[in-house]
Amino acid sequence: PVDTIYPEESPEDKIIMSCRAQASPPATYKWRLNKWEIEIQEGSDDHYSLQLGGNLVISNPDKSKHAGNYSCLATNEFGTVISREAFVQFGYLDMFSTEEREAVYVKEGQGVVLLCAPPPHFPDDLSFRWMLNEFPIFIPLDKRRFVSQTTGNLYISKVEGSDSGNYSCFVTSSSISKSVFSKFIPLVPLVERPIRKYPADIRVKFPDTYALVGQNITLECFALGNPIPQIRWRKVDGALPVHHDISMAGGLLHLFNVQYEDEGVYECEALNSKGKDWHKAHLYVEASPEWVEHISSSERDIGSDYTMSCLASGKPKPHVRFLKNGQMVGRISSFNVIFNTLVLMGAPSFELNPVKQRQLGAKNGRVVIECKPRAAPRPTFTWSKGTEMLSNSSRIFIWEDGSLEIRNVTKSDEGKYTCFAENDRGRANSTGSFLVTDATKITLAPTNADVSVGENARMQCAASHDSSLDLTFIWSLNGNPVDLDKDREYYQHAGMSSSELLIKNTQLKLAGRYTCTAQTPVDNVTASAELVVRGPPGPPGGLLVKDIGPKSVRLVWSQGSDNLSPISRYTIQYREVRTPEEDWKLATTSPPNVEGNAEAATVDGLIPWTEYEFRVTATNTLGTGEHSNPSPKIQTLDAVPVVAPSDVGGGGGMSRELTITWTPVQPQYYYGSNFGYIIAFKPEGGFEWRKVTVADPQARRYVHKDSSILPATKFEVKVKAFNSKGEGPYSLTAVIYSAQDVPSEAPTIVEARTLSATEAVIWWIPVPQQTVEGYQVRYWRKSMENEALAMRISSKDNQTRLDNMKPDSHYVIEVRAFNGAGYGPASQRYEIHTKKAPPSRLPKIISKKMHSSGATVNIAWEPVRPLANESSVECYKVLYRQDGQNTGTLYTTTKQSIDLPMHKDGDYLVEVRAHSEGGDGAVAQVRISGKLSS
Repeated sequence: PVDTIYPEESPEDKIIMSCRAQASPPATYKWRLNKWEIEIQEGSDDHYSLQLGGNLVISNPDKSKHAGNYSCLATNEFGTVISREAFVQFGYLDMFSTEEREAVYVKEGQGVVLLCAPPPHFPDDLSFRWMLNEFPIFIPLDKRRFVSQTTGNLYISKVEGSDSGNYSCFVTSSSISKSVFSKFIPLVPLVERPIRKYPADIRVKFPDTYALVGQNITLECFALGNPIPQIRWRKVDGALPVHHDISMAGGLLHLFNVQYEDEGVYECEALNSKGKDWHKAHLYVEASPEWVEHISSSERDIGSDYTMSCLASGKPKPHVRFLKNGQMVGRISSFNVIFNTLVLMGAPSFELNPVKQRQLGAKNGRVVIECKPRAAPRPTFTWSKGTEMLSNSSRIFIWEDGSLEIRNVTKSDEGKYTCFAENDRGRANSTGSFLVTDATKITLAPTNADVSVGENARMQCAASHDSSLDLTFIWSLNGNPVDLDKDREYYQHAGMSSSELLIKNTQLKLAGRYTCTAQTPVDNVTASAELVVRGPPGPPGGLLVKDIGPKSVRLVWSQGSDNLSPISRYTIQYREVRTPEEDWKLATTSPPNVEGNAEAATVDGLIPWTEYEFRVTATNTLGTGEHSNPSPKIQTLDAVPVVAPSDVGGGGGMSRELTITWTPVQPQYYYGSNFGYIIAFKPEGGFEWRKVTVADPQARRYVHKDSSILPATKFEVKVKAFNSKGEGPYSLTAVIYSAQDVPSEAPTIVEARTLSATEAVIWWIPVPQQTVEGYQVRYWRKSMENEALAMRISSKDNQTRLDNMKPDSHYVIEVRAFNGAGYGPASQRYEIHTKKAPPSRLPKIISKKMHSSGATVNIAWEPVRPLANESSVECYKVLYRQDGQNTGTLYTTTKQSIDLPMHKDGDYLVEVRAHSEGGDGAVAQVRISGKLSS
């Protein structure tokens, strides 16, 4: 039986626990629950029943009755065996709470944690995802977002405006195939300018972890911070295991096939330009019990002592116990059980195991005729051929266990052989015939072959044999049988005969010693030949990085297998750790061509203060082999920056300011820690450069405020980078201007008038100053300036239309000139009153009549009566357009009807609306159907 988890909501109403034993006579079966025997009564309505073969069926499972530890006992007259124990457990996953989740407010740039809080469940094998706004939109995970598969929480290292939305935790239990999701959690990013930066702060911390040898485990680590922190892993007391992988932008460390030597302290480090954080925890490696020495069946004389030994390994040290027929037995000393007597007694009997009735043996070969009666104590054995008693000689030997061996078989050895067994309880015998056949001989042996990878090879074999026997051929490679079904990609019989083997598309793994075995039921003979496969070299081993400098490293490795063709050269590749895992590039080396007998080379042209890994590939005349395993990751030493910021410029800003801008240096060119910028500036023609330091490597502007700076003054500026090793070169010098003063004069409003209930137009006299970049027009309902609307107008214009106004309202308007330094004084305020709203009622179409000539159609409607707060109807607008078109012919009339031309090229729409000084009212629509012209 195996451990079983039964879903509490399962549509299946039964659990089946398997049990089957090999036994002769057939076994009967019993079951235990928590060491207590289960009473199973045929025909009762109890929950338990037995299937044919020993399977236990639990009908209508009940957690309170049926959860626990089950074992199966199989019994016949010769004894009892007990199965391994298996747990029955009941799995469930409750729904999330129906209480609303509170909104989470967080400033842009800060990190945030959204709590999953999974509902009660069993077992603890949940997986977690998060939905955004609706099902099934799941958020993608990247270096900024992480979902812990331990807690289910969602971590966002740096919140952005695009993160706004409603989030739900989606939980799945693989054991019971059920998923549930939480109430949505609103996430509201708050705008903060400028966006602050925050040091790395590890929030997902892997705990002390226990693993079994051979298991795969995953350690989690994730940090909040702005800029987004980088995650690095290391093993404090040595290198990371060979079989490891890092994924999710560093958030997950996977260890595969864990071994004892992988035990130790592991550390993850999170760092960004504002700071770093780290976390350490222990990995403990244990091992399940495993048999080193097994017990075996045995027979012993009555009254003798017997020690049954077994040995098991494991961590912690295993506890060993012996069971006899399912019960504890014996006096245990260490891992041995000591018996003082055995109780099996009886005269010899061949009833269950007689001598083989017909035994065949090949001429000149060797044959063993077994004699194995049941007897206790052990009997003595004698043999006869016909009436002749046999004794040990150079060709005939009676073994201690009773078997008869005949060597160098001849035709005269044919006949009837009888084994006699006798002890103090009695005597018995059994007889069988022995026939001699011709020996099998190899007549065509396979020959050695030498091929290159991808070529075919043929192995031939033939044999003579006794014609009365079937002959089969079996091929093996280095002692392992060749499976032509499983390995048909590489092997097939040549032609119709199984004696010839065709090896297709040879690979290095197919090289070795091929053995042909010609086999009959009586004997077998073998012949062997070597297949040599030459191919591209194997991967170099032991790759190490030494002599690490700012721009170069020295690699050393050991030569891999040349696969029988000398290595001609090596190729070295490198990868920056921050780039995708497949982004390997060809390295520049010294010497430029790395010869095949080399086991070291220098890699040049690297970037200082950058994390790299390397790999090496060998090539021979047959091709290029596999890459070596990547080297341990290393970081080149730091150096003085050599790249200057680009696009230096600036200007504008507020009065008495000098704004300097540049494009930041890319992180790969920082070349060291404590990276920042030095900004130098001076008035044009000045002699002394003024310098300031900006410590933020991502900064792209600096604003210098000085009340002595005159407006629109020409300055020379330049910028260079620095780090902990020193200062780099300056950029090219740029010429910029200090900020202008704000306009000193106010515009003069000439006129403003309303156009409708929601629109107005305004004119003003421009300000005669060259520094003016445009005008701001503000307007608001009187006494409600806090609701003011504003628009910016080019300095080339002196009028604009105002919209989105309220009907029948008193408005105040003002105009200001502005430039990069800010806004000038406001104009005098101008007041207007918007017109009443247009009629809200639509015209009611009362008739649609075609003229008798068919040339026109008359549309009539009832007059629109405006409400008290609406403006009077001045006329009606009629838009006549073809169905599907946005434009047509617009008619205006003061009547309540209109004649329109009748068209025959499809359907037309007539739209009628009332017009007043407040604008156009609601629209009534009618369709005119015409016939298509032939």
